[in-house]
Amino acid sequence: MFAITSMYAGAAALMFVYLTLGVSRQRIRHKVSIGDGNNRAVLVAIRAQGNFVEYVPIGLILMAAVESRGAPELAVHALGAMLIGGRLMHAIGFTRRPQILILRQVGIVLNLVMLLAAGLGLLAHALI
Repeated sequence: MFAITSMYAGAAALMFVYLTLGVSRQRIRHKVSIGDGNNRAVLVAIRAQGNFVEYVPIGLILMAAVESRGAPELAVHALGAMLIGGRLMHAIGFTRRPQILILRQVGIVLNLVMLLAAGLGLLAHALI
């Protein structure tokens, strides 16, 4: 059960560890234990991780719900690709100096489309 969602959850876990290590790296480099120490590099690392945490849990919950309702495998993979691809693009665009704005924008659009598609699909399936 949830074989497809599990695969994307595994990928998300690896991405989360990478982003978390990025925060730790910046904290050590700039000697900041709590908060961002008014250091832009630390703040960017914290927000890259934070943005991930703000979108991925609801995305995975929606994917699991869609998969449990018997959606076609291709649809579940499409949702997973939008979620993970969007988060990857956003993180790359956000953490580069200078930022790669188009990657940030495409990443967030992919995530919002994923959330909308999954949410509307679940509502439609429940109501029809």
